[in-house]
Amino acid sequence: MNSPSHTPSDVAIEPRNRHHDLKAALATDWFDGHAFKTAWFNAMSMTFPQGEKFFIDSVRHFADRIDDPKLLAEIRGFCGQEGFHRREHEHYNQTLCSLRGYDYEYLENRLAKNIARGKKLMSPLEQLAATAALEHITAIMAESSLADDSPMAQSTDPMMRELWDWHAVEEMEHKAVAFDVYRAIGGSEKLRRRALRQATFFLVVDILAGVVHMLRRDRKLWKLSQWVDGWKFLFFRDGILRRIWPAYKDYFREGFHPWQRDTRPLLDAWKRGQNLLSTTC
Repeated sequence: MNSPSHTPSDVAIEPRNRHHDLKAALATDWFDGHAFKTAWFNAMSMTFPQGEKFFIDSVRHFADRIDDPKLLAEIRGFCGQEGFHRREHEHYNQTLCSLRGYDYEYLENRLAKNIARGKKLMSPLEQLAATAALEHITAIMAESSLADDSPMAQSTDPMMRELWDWHAVEEMEHKAVAFDVYRAIGGSEKLRRRALRQATFFLVVDILAGVVHMLRRDRKLWKLSQWVDGWKFLFFRDGILRRIWPAYKDYFREGFHPWQRDTRPLLDAWKRGQNLLSTTC
């Protein structure tokens, strides 16, 4: 019997236990010196710890129905990577809120309540479908982030770039794990597509809620130029959401699989950069 895993055999889902000193950067508008752009990425970070726990739980729920050694090993790697991401972004978020005067409890509790409500309303299969959908979004954002013309190059702090690149690489490595588990247990194409529509809506709402809170605390919420620049940053030519639109739509194709987008060259380029850095330090 063929393995239900379609992650290439030369892609190792390797949890890397990284620590990042972000205090100096988080005290500033570290992304291009721009409040909206910085708040967008900071608000994304706020969604990660709660979201990654949800992802781990939804995949683990079905692990006992998987008997393929390759996919089981990938599930373990997926959970390990997401666990380290959760820890680092918790540190990121706590440091950010302490330095900038954002309400950490409000932001965390808002997300926790939304996720708890979703888990009450969704079956375990629907939760796994939502995880596969959100993993697609994070994977294509990661692919864009690591491209040669990445908007992340506008980051003004190398430590922030290091954290986001590390996170992006691991998101690409494990981008198919939840998808393969979903398919292995018989999840339907109809639910898979519906889950992406729903997950996109709630993710954008959660990120924008964080952006609004942060800009309000920064006293820039009603500064029109911030929102005009922010709209361009998201949707105009080379905007971070416009860049991923073609890859986003791929998910709705019949027979889609995340590794139909072969991102191994980006993974290899990042690893070569890490090797070069280690030999020069």
